[in-house]
Amino acid sequence: MICPCSGMPPGADYDDCCRPALDGQAWPTTTEALMRSRYTAFARGNEDHLFRTWHAKTRPADIGLDTDTTWLSLKIIGTTGGSESEETGTVHFRVTCRDHLGEHTLEENSSFVRRAGRWVYLDAID
Repeated sequence: MICPCSGMPPGADYDDCCRPALDGQAWPTTTEALMRSRYTAFARGNEDHLFRTWHAKTRPADIGLDTDTTWLSLKIIGTTGGSESEETGTVHFRVTCRDHLGEHTLEENSSFVRRAGRWVYLDAID
């Protein structure tokens, strides 16, 4: 099965791409890899991964995934920082999803920081 995040490299199998992160067996080493795993968590309804990869200061008490939303695609537009040797980074991305109201596109520039040596999502940048 091709990974919902579109894969790294493109067309990568879920077991070789995001599954180790979602199963808690590995932690993404870059902000882009973390963003891809978080998108896959939304697509697969994995609240545990979203919770543990969201900074405690900005994480909602209840993630509350909408089970009626179907996640259709992720496109990474660009990144700044976020490598294995950096402490901060951003990922600019666009997702397409469908719910009971129709198809929607969300574009966001997300901020990530290292916490205890691991990348976590902090917030959306204006």
